[in-house]
Amino acid sequence: MIVRYELEKLGLHCLSVELGLAETRELISAAQIVQINIALLQSGLELLSNKKSILIEKIKTAVIEMVRYSEFQLKINFSDYLSTKLNLDYTYLANVFSEQHGTTIERFIILHKIQRVKELMDGNELSLTEISWKMHYSSVAHLSTQFKKITGVTPSHFKHMEHKSIVAIENV
Repeated sequence: MIVRYELEKLGLHCLSVELGLAETRELISAAQIVQINIALLQSGLELLSNKKSILIEKIKTAVIEMVRYSEFQLKINFSDYLSTKLNLDYTYLANVFSEQHGTTIERFIILHKIQRVKELMDGNELSLTEISWKMHYSSVAHLSTQFKKITGVTPSHFKHMEHKSIVAIENV
């Protein structure tokens, strides 16, 4: 909505806006691109100018969608899911992601899963078993091991901590 608004404010007619792509009826000049970039930065957004940056954002979005909003277990492994969703070879995706982001896709997924686990634990609505199931872990033990490896504390210790470290998802 922000992208559409900013483009229209500059007198451009949006045909479509989606992650990594905004289509307008008019050709956009270099001066307008600078104006768009400034307007987006003021709104906390960034104009992605190269294909690798756009691909990284698509990978991140797919991971976040899977971790935060998938209520059912994927029938395929995540690498196949990502390849199918983005219509690209997983090895290529993994290499570009690592090169541009400085970490592996697998680590990015784990960090987001643990972040989501922290949020669910902080809500005190679900047991660790329910969280483990919801987050698609094979067992509570697997969740606990991964949680401790990432945070340095066990889930039960985290649950009883006074000052919990829960960061905004965009900072993970």
